[in-house]
Amino acid sequence: MKILLIIIDGLGDAAVSELGNKTPLEAAKTPNLDFFAKNGICGLVEPFKFDWQEEPESDTCHLALFGYDPKKHYLGRGVYEAVGIGMKMKEGDVAFRVNFATVDKNLKIIDRRAGRISGTEKLVKALQGLEIDEVKFFIKKSYGHRAGLILRCLTPAVKHLSSKVSDGDSHKDGVRVKQILPLDSSPEAKFTARVLNKFLEKAHHLLKNHSLNKKREKQGLLPANYLLLRGAGQFKKIPRFKEKYNLKAGCIAGGGLYKGIAKILGMNLIRTKGATGLPDTNLKGKFLTAKRALKEYDFVFLHIKAADSLAEDGNFLGKKDFIERLDRDLKPLLNLKNTLIVVTGDHSTCSNLKKHCSEPIPILIAGPGIKADGVKKFSEKNCQKGTLGRLEQLDLMPRILEFAENYKK
Repeated sequence: MKILLIIIDGLGDAAVSELGNKTPLEAAKTPNLDFFAKNGICGLVEPFKFDWQEEPESDTCHLALFGYDPKKHYLGRGVYEAVGIGMKMKEGDVAFRVNFATVDKNLKIIDRRAGRISGTEKLVKALQGLEIDEVKFFIKKSYGHRAGLILRCLTPAVKHLSSKVSDGDSHKDGVRVKQILPLDSSPEAKFTARVLNKFLEKAHHLLKNHSLNKKREKQGLLPANYLLLRGAGQFKKIPRFKEKYNLKAGCIAGGGLYKGIAKILGMNLIRTKGATGLPDTNLKGKFLTAKRALKEYDFVFLHIKAADSLAEDGNFLGKKDFIERLDRDLKPLLNLKNTLIVVTGDHSTCSNLKKHCSEPIPILIAGPGIKADGVKKFSEKNCQKGTLGRLEQLDLMPRILEFAENYKK
């Protein structure tokens, strides 16, 4: 049996008074999702969260969804983002997420996104391949003002690098940039922090004197003259999805994070024209691509981003409308044969709070051999009545495989 896992990012929510005290999913008209719910079994998923996290995060939740315990296998957000935009990493490399930002002469942050600059190619080129204390720096443009940064030791004599260093991004304007600090007393962390601070100083000097930034200043635009770093991670090999489950897996996603996680797990990336991760993403194209991919792959991971982004903007109506559009475009999957369809989210995103939240996430599983449990609508309220009950996120993949195995028998 084939398995199609559809992750609607930020799917769950809390009740919104303007929607009649319903969540966006509860308020949405979703006849196709409801069809799967009526013909499948439902429940709620408790998202994974480290003890130190206030709310669940997308990277760790996706690892848990795939049955990889983040306490053992989490590599750090920077690694997933870097790999997701096509950067190649080696064992021991350290990676960061990067913002091109604007600072004044006293290094006070004027704008964390440098006026949301997008044309950073020449700036990236100017910084590419810098070497400091036998460490080489690789940088690659992501979308808009963002980039990925990788540190790599050039000789065995150099101290090993560490991801146990602080962020340089304070996440707010009007404050001075933060120095990178070691987060433990190891020589590796101290060395990594020291070499990063040298790099940031050199990068700032190159950026503030770059012709592109001089031109931007003359045009009254903010110069992209500083790099803000966050999400340190260190690359190491982890068990591949095929090795772990003996399933050939493919991934359909628009966002770099999700592509990065999939690539590190050994999933093949399946391209879909117009798959952006934005509200205007080609949803129908994604579903048609998934339908075709199931002929070649045993397991297809289909990620849909925009419900999360809309909720983070507080746009509960936009989230509701997006879910309804998603449901309409889902129609090509209604008649799939020999396929277990799983629909859930990675975490909930509460529109009123404009951020991730710990509300449980609805889930449905439908396909051959599944006996309906009487749930009529796919929603948070209705799914809590389903026979799946409440699942810990790490327990989901074993349950999915159990259903697939039982059908074979």
